[in-house]
Amino acid sequence: METDEDAYRGNCGWRVKAEKNYFEGLRDSIPAGLKDRLVIKVEKAKTVELVERALELANKEPQYRIPWIVFDRDQVKDFDDIILAAEKSGVGAGWSNPCFEIWMYAYFGEMPAIWESYTCCDRFADKFEKVTGQKYFKKDKDIYRKLVQYGDEQKAIQIAGRCCRKCVDDGKDKPSEMWPACMVQGLVEEIRLKIQL
Repeated sequence: METDEDAYRGNCGWRVKAEKNYFEGLRDSIPAGLKDRLVIKVEKAKTVELVERALELANKEPQYRIPWIVFDRDQVKDFDDIILAAEKSGVGAGWSNPCFEIWMYAYFGEMPAIWESYTCCDRFADKFEKVTGQKYFKKDKDIYRKLVQYGDEQKAIQIAGRCCRKCVDDGKDKPSEMWPACMVQGLVEEIRLKIQL
């Protein structure tokens, strides 16, 4: 991973609105004085093309020095292969298993063991409404702000890391076998560290 003390440029690939809205909200939360040095570009691509698209953007626009892709397991046929291809290409993989909502669940202090994406989305919607008093919509452009307002981002990072370690300790070495788990926290933590520099 190439880093520069004065600048961080990254891009995220996404498939559905929840991821897009989350990362656009994170981007918009960057302090004004850092927005010219810490740039997050959110791009849409088909899941099987995420790695290729991230590399294409990084090569085309060298200011995007640290490419990342963000996607979830939800019915992705080659989930493990895409993550492996990203790792081999130097692209960060912010994957979620079973879905992106498992990462957002962590803001509220837990990552429950849920295998099915639709169940995870439904249960997260219930939790979101209980905590915020508002309905959850994937298309909510204000989702990041709400998660930070009603949840705890640092705790979410810790919970996600702990869940991944538990999966590895339980002998699960493929991301498709690791649930609940995600690696989105790696990207969020990287961005947060750059903001604090």
